[in-house]
Amino acid sequence: MADSPPVLPLDADRVLQLAAQSMFDTFARTAMGTLVVDRQHRIVWISDGYKRFLPALGHAEGDFVGRRVEEVVPNTLMPQVIETGQPMLVDLLSNHAGTFLVSRLPLRDEQGEVIGAIGMVLLDHPETTMQPLMAKFSRLQDELDAAHRQLAAQRRPKHTIASFIGSSAAALEVKRQARRVAQTDSTVLLLGETGTGKELLAHGIHAASRRAHQAFIGVNIAAVPDTLLEAEFFGVAPGAFTGADRKGREGKFKLADRGTLFLDEIGDMPLALQSKLLRALQEQEIEPLGSNRVQRVDVRIVAATSRDLTAMVAAGSFRADLYYRLNVLPIRLPPLRERLADLEALVDALAEDIARRSALPHKAVAPEVLELLARQSWPGNIRELRNVLEQATLMTDDALLMPGHFTQALGMLALPGRAAAVDSPPVPVKPPAPSSAADTVVPPAAGEPPLLRPLGDQVADLERQAIAAALRATGGNRLATARLLKMSRAALYDRLARYPGLDAPAPGGGVSSTTTATPPR
Repeated sequence: MADSPPVLPLDADRVLQLAAQSMFDTFARTAMGTLVVDRQHRIVWISDGYKRFLPALGHAEGDFVGRRVEEVVPNTLMPQVIETGQPMLVDLLSNHAGTFLVSRLPLRDEQGEVIGAIGMVLLDHPETTMQPLMAKFSRLQDELDAAHRQLAAQRRPKHTIASFIGSSAAALEVKRQARRVAQTDSTVLLLGETGTGKELLAHGIHAASRRAHQAFIGVNIAAVPDTLLEAEFFGVAPGAFTGADRKGREGKFKLADRGTLFLDEIGDMPLALQSKLLRALQEQEIEPLGSNRVQRVDVRIVAATSRDLTAMVAAGSFRADLYYRLNVLPIRLPPLRERLADLEALVDALAEDIARRSALPHKAVAPEVLELLARQSWPGNIRELRNVLEQATLMTDDALLMPGHFTQALGMLALPGRAAAVDSPPVPVKPPAPSSAADTVVPPAAGEPPLLRPLGDQVADLERQAIAAALRATGGNRLATARLLKMSRAALYDRLARYPGLDAPAPGGGVSSTTTATPPR
């Protein structure tokens, strides 16, 4: 008997065609329903099993085929599979027909181009047949939703523009300007002494802007070490240096993307980092530490400072181009002494907040107290006022605060010359007896500056004289002066800006050493 001719192997293309046909047939038989769509998202075929879902979707077979899938299958992601070319092997689909476990695969031609997609219903009512998996999915979804809510609450603005308390002309002008700039995306620069409410107003501007539902991220530049500021702002790439997180870390610019970034104490920005900050502001691009990849961001900047940036620019400790970039929409917040008409409203609001935070009854303030407080200089502004009120509130059980309750908080025992400001007898406080000769007040000798004045003023006078002497000794060389005084050049520039005319040439070629009793604040 002659041998039968050998069976020739099928060519590779034929094998692939048969495999594809076999796979399709298997899916069509085993899946509870199958549909196929073309490149334009039109439904070109449905299986017999899929037809039983049509009545619940409100369609008959005749008006189902040929229509775009998103028009007839609510919540479908088939168009996304076609556009991206990425499969979705397992997913949950919920619509009027119920909840289904589905799979979606792209279809490609010989050149690899996506020409459509196939969708399969693997399981209906998975909430009953796959109860453990569905329960876990539901629990994870609840935890994710809770995390999103918590994160949104943390980044929600804490204050509105109305939180800036006051009805004086100065306060109303600040609120008018804040509402106006909130309607733009331009950079805002808040100028004012410490404690005037710059951070509160920054929150308010964000809350009134179109970015209110996005993140508000604040960073206090003075509180971050210089060596960490770049990573704080721009983030760190994975494995950028030894000990770095393998996942990397996002910086404040990235966290504030599409929202607002509040740069508090911008005047303390190191000179070396100012150029990188300028580029980020101008180009809206950042480059994480240790990365060569530039990332686009959409960030609105609100900056604040209690320092004189124009003087710092003149002294060379702050870049002029960065100053111009920040000083687009400046708002000056007046010190408390310039809006004493708001004092009563501020005291009422602060007293209410102190009572709420300390869980104590609200304490009223006598009219004489307002007169006393109005006579103070308040170098710390509203922050100092709150501190004084909190001390007086917590140190007594009385329901009505009188001027005597503020004696210790205002430091009047240490400054006898201010005792006349109290209109009623102070709360008796027994001063400690001197323990040594060093505790006894000795009047100054003739020609010495008076000692019974604010200690800060005396320290400033001494500091000014020391810098003037060092400048004379070095012939006005600032670098040598900083080394002689063992201080950084930035700190020296800050003092020179704080004491105008300190390094001006004096008659005879030296440096002027005139002093003032009170330095500008």
